[in-house]
Amino acid sequence: MSLTAPVKWAQRKGSIFLTIDLPDVNPDTAKIELEDKKLTFKGTSEEKDYHVELEFLNEIDSASEDTKYSIKERGVSFFLKKKEEGSWNRLLENKQLQRTNVKCDFNKWVDSDDEDESNNFNIDGMQGMPGMGGMPGMPGMGGMPGMGGMGGMPGMGGMGGMGGMPGMEGMDMAAMMEQMKNLKGNLGEMAEDGEGKEDDDDDDVPELEEA
Repeated sequence: MSLTAPVKWAQRKGSIFLTIDLPDVNPDTAKIELEDKKLTFKGTSEEKDYHVELEFLNEIDSASEDTKYSIKERGVSFFLKKKEEGSWNRLLENKQLQRTNVKCDFNKWVDSDDEDESNNFNIDGMQGMPGMGGMPGMPGMGGMPGMGGMGGMPGMGGMGGMGGMPGMEGMDMAAMMEQMKNLKGNLGEMAEDGEGKEDDDDDDVPELEEA
């Protein structure tokens, strides 16, 4: 049976710093799912299985490039961008789970009146969430088929700088313009010849005699 993972948290007006307070979590077996209103964690620490489902009091922006996470020796940490700036009264919608499993991270906590750039959260070493690099336990979210730099889409392989168009290899713009100029001249001569022929044909038609 899984144990409930302990959680620590701190906040700034625009972000949440949340830690699954478990040492030596195996990154290969950890399963993490993040939504705007919920974080689900399953993992192993010191040969024990843990699980926790956290429904946030308010929404975070799970798709933001600023939302990040990391799995380190002393815990699994998350930097979560808030959807709307402001101070939360607590982390979770569930007051009971808040009381039993969530603690304030006093090492990171700062009163809202004392916030400034000097006491922002340190997010060095953190990486992006699904869709921005992938996350353990999130198969299919780390890189959608055909989306790797658009290189995997059928029929798109020759679009780099138009280098794959047939007959265009090695041709510079000056040479192309010269060819177009010559072609235009040839078309003009053909048009003049055509007009001369029409005049000649008119001369060959005999005049009608009056009855």
